[in-house]
Amino acid sequence: MTPERFSECLLHIRWTPINLASALQCDLSWVEALEAGNAKVPEGLAGWLETLAQCHEKAGVPTTYRGRGHD
Repeated sequence: MTPERFSECLLHIRWTPINLASALQCDLSWVEALEAGNAKVPEGLAGWLETLAQCHEKAGVPTTYRGRGHD
């Protein structure tokens, strides 16, 4: 997985590197190294991120609720 695709997956999932580090319970510095291309994304992590990103890409975001307030 390229650093660009790694970042793109996080965008689709709507996660920051901090969110991913929290989910994985790992060091933020390692996630930042993955994002910068200074460390290789492990195959298992790449596959998991691709699955999540593709699910989010396919599902999209509902627009029905835009502008809704507290009723």
